[in-house]
Amino acid sequence: MIDTAVRFFQEGGFFMFPIAVVLIVGLVVAIERYVYLSAQKLTNRRDFNRLHQMIAKRDLKGALNYTQESGSAMSTMIGYGLQRLARRQGREEIEYAMEEGLLDVMPRLEKRTQYLATLANIATLLGLLGTIIGLIAAFTAVAAADPAQKASLLSQSISVAMNTTAFGLMSAIPMLLIHSVLQTKTNEIVDSFEMAGIKVLNLLSDGSGNKSAAQAQAPSPGSAQVATAAGSPA
Repeated sequence: MIDTAVRFFQEGGFFMFPIAVVLIVGLVVAIERYVYLSAQKLTNRRDFNRLHQMIAKRDLKGALNYTQESGSAMSTMIGYGLQRLARRQGREEIEYAMEEGLLDVMPRLEKRTQYLATLANIATLLGLLGTIIGLIAAFTAVAAADPAQKASLLSQSISVAMNTTAFGLMSAIPMLLIHSVLQTKTNEIVDSFEMAGIKVLNLLSDGSGNKSAAQAQAPSPGSAQVATAAGSPA
């Protein structure tokens, strides 16, 4: 495969160089995005486990401080909800805040991934353009050549011109596959955010619900005095 690509590059024309530049840029973007998304996946999982434990222990102040210090995408999203909780707002407002946090971090996850599809299309089009220009040059050269050499010269020129299309497709297809892999990886991270948001919301609701129930069941000092006065003999 590599030997074939090298041969196509050596036998091609000028457009081989722009296609090679597009391929190198695409590979750099793909590597950077894969490393970033893999690191984000591990960091988000670590931060969610840490924040889940702190919220379960009702250490909301510590959890809020952790979200501000961490700076990860997961901490940012949960931090939006904890800020609303600190202001004594309800579940609906907390949910809206966490959705806002998700919208805030999504551009960081999807950044530059779409470039791969664009670069793949550019590589394909450059290959076609190089082939067309090569064919035009070939037919122009054949028109002024010796009739005995026209057939061999034309076939050789067409073969060289088609190399740009082949090299463009060989560059575009891997970039499209990598784009699909990165898009799937990004969607998995976004889905994990949604699941984490629901778990945090349920945990906060359970905690606040238990606290409210305990406050409702606990008798107030005033009511206890009234009950004592009513039950005491006159």
